[in-house]
Amino acid sequence: QVQLAESGGGLVQAGGSLSLACAASGRTLRSYAITVGWFRQAPGKERGLVAAINWSGDWIYYSDSVKGRFTISRDNPKNLVYLQMSSLQPEDTAVYYCAADEAFSYSDYAWNYWGQGTQVTVSS
Repeated sequence: QVQLAESGGGLVQAGGSLSLACAASGRTLRSYAITVGWFRQAPGKERGLVAAINWSGDWIYYSDSVKGRFTISRDNPKNLVYLQMSSLQPEDTAVYYCAADEAFSYSDYAWNYWGQGTQVTVSS
């Protein structure tokens, strides 16, 4: 089992930056080759993948909507995964979730471990 907890959400003005962290407990991220992803869900929209990173950090995925603005990274000894967000826009407003699994998938249904989510609000 992997327990995940997000932190770092909040309110920011358009053009600003925000950093999210996902803390894992239980099984360590590295020992079980866990891939970690960040998803987001805006009101009335489906939850979608925005970034993911494999266990070693040498493979990274970004959705087109965040590429060049968001950076995902991980610190396995500390069991932390980060999502650094810059040039934020109102359309980035959503609840952001981190998820973990032993395999990568674009679909949220395939990920077994989830955090509770953290709200990110970008004002115009």
